[in-house]
Amino acid sequence: MVDIAGEPFFRPDGNLLVPAPHASSPWSPQMMHGRLFGGLLARSLEIEHGAEDFQFARLTVDLFRSAQLEPVRVETQRVRDGRRIRVADATIYSGEKAVARGSAVLLRRGEQPQGEVPTTPPWSMPTPAELGPPPASAGQWEPPFNIWMLDESGVPTDWSNAGARRAWLRDTHDLVEGETMTPFVRTATAADFASPLANMPKGGALGFINADYTLTLSRMPSTPEIGMEATGHLSHDGVATASTTFQDAEGPFGYCNVTAVATPPMA
Repeated sequence: MVDIAGEPFFRPDGNLLVPAPHASSPWSPQMMHGRLFGGLLARSLEIEHGAEDFQFARLTVDLFRSAQLEPVRVETQRVRDGRRIRVADATIYSGEKAVARGSAVLLRRGEQPQGEVPTTPPWSMPTPAELGPPPASAGQWEPPFNIWMLDESGVPTDWSNAGARRAWLRDTHDLVEGETMTPFVRTATAADFASPLANMPKGGALGFINADYTLTLSRMPSTPEIGMEATGHLSHDGVATASTTFQDAEGPFGYCNVTAVATPPMA
């Protein structure tokens, strides 16, 4: 399959969102990519429950059923609307079946407390502008986004790297026709990549598929490029958990934790 540069992943049709062919997954050309569920959930939650004074501080995306490349719809519900906290849920349906679910916590922005708290340091990785054009994909599936893989020293590398992986991601397609991806939607869409970044074996085929991921954000990214640093992986009896730190040109802005289950390796 050849990706069509710049074409959005979905076009609106009433309350439905119709996927384009390049919305497919590397696991199967007939399966919708799970990363797009995160983007669609974030989009609906932001449109229906976002507010200028509130920060999306957490987004949990549950990926409990695969979906074919067929129209989907998103329904949301506000669970709590307080002075400093807002909680909302969203569900994606393919036909009458729920295929993914999201839960968001929004916190009201305010004055930063005094005192110094030990914080996650910024990484010293070169930016995409410094790295130049992203390398071409070596696999059969062509990612519909740019990837710059880096080793611990910031030198471009690939999946054969045995050390802690780092990467920059930049989406090259808008999520929905006629809409520019917001920083929140862009981050939620990219966050699915945290699982392969942290769970891929050295030079091997990915043997874990996402079950969920949770984003926690202190602010939104300032650039279209999302930096990710794999910071931990544990797995036993076919169950994996992993953690990543999200960065932009200004430094760290959030974390993403994932769980994944063993599945026949991706070719």
